[in-house]
Amino acid sequence: MDEQVFLNGHIVYAAEASVSVFDAGFTHAAGLFETLRAYNGRVMRLKEHVRRLADSAATLELQIDVDEAAIEQGINQLLEANSLSDARLRWMATPGDVPRPGQTLTNPIPQTTLITATKVQTYPPQMYEQGMRVCICPYKQNRLDPLAGHKTLAYLPRLLAMKEAAGRHCHEALWFNTDNLLAEGSVSNVFIVKDGKLLTPPINTPVLPGVVRGVVIELAEAEGISVEQQPVDINALLAADEVFLTGSVLEIMPVTSIEKHIVGEGAQGAIAKLLAQRYKEQVEKECGIES
Repeated sequence: MDEQVFLNGHIVYAAEASVSVFDAGFTHAAGLFETLRAYNGRVMRLKEHVRRLADSAATLELQIDVDEAAIEQGINQLLEANSLSDARLRWMATPGDVPRPGQTLTNPIPQTTLITATKVQTYPPQMYEQGMRVCICPYKQNRLDPLAGHKTLAYLPRLLAMKEAAGRHCHEALWFNTDNLLAEGSVSNVFIVKDGKLLTPPINTPVLPGVVRGVVIELAEAEGISVEQQPVDINALLAADEVFLTGSVLEIMPVTSIEKHIVGEGAQGAIAKLLAQRYKEQVEKECGIES
């Protein structure tokens, strides 16, 4: 079946979809995106994804209106059109065309909304038991960068970091900020466990306020696990008993090696294992199927 996409309110074949060459996302990478995970035809925490994109649009002064009901309807239509129930979705939004020199605009510029859906390419099951190898990213995150902490279309630095990591036989790269504090992974949030306490970098590090990050904090607190959002330096990272990553497609992934450094016992830790199980139960509760 030819892939179909949701573009500006309509389901169209991907091969026939088109966006203006003057679109701000194309000319200036001025736009936002969300990666969502659908289980059993239902998106996990759609409302949180919608709120995050809307908050970023407001903060970055991008003229993007977000209609949660329309996005949900579009996702449902798209999943049906592509005969998908367990899917990875990518929702992109831009403010539309960039006015050109001398151009007078009398009407509001139509924004661009594009959603794609593909079958989920999951990580090998054994990786969730044996853990992932990561490296320290050679680039730094700057808290004065207006784009930091937002999921924008200016994603090339993250792709370069992932490419560099792959060249070092790693699956993810951990970013530090210009104050040498741990921030996040290229495509994930980071948690560490020390003496039974769960630690994660605070939002103002800055880091992306990950949707799964938020769920994990909820689940940990429900289990009586102490959770603190506090600065983490390289010494605290390497001294951690456990390290794990979170993301919509990744879910909860243990890290057992940071370059040559072995984390904890070199296997999935007890807290990561517990939270991974609770996350699966939460998915089943909210989406009606176990992940």
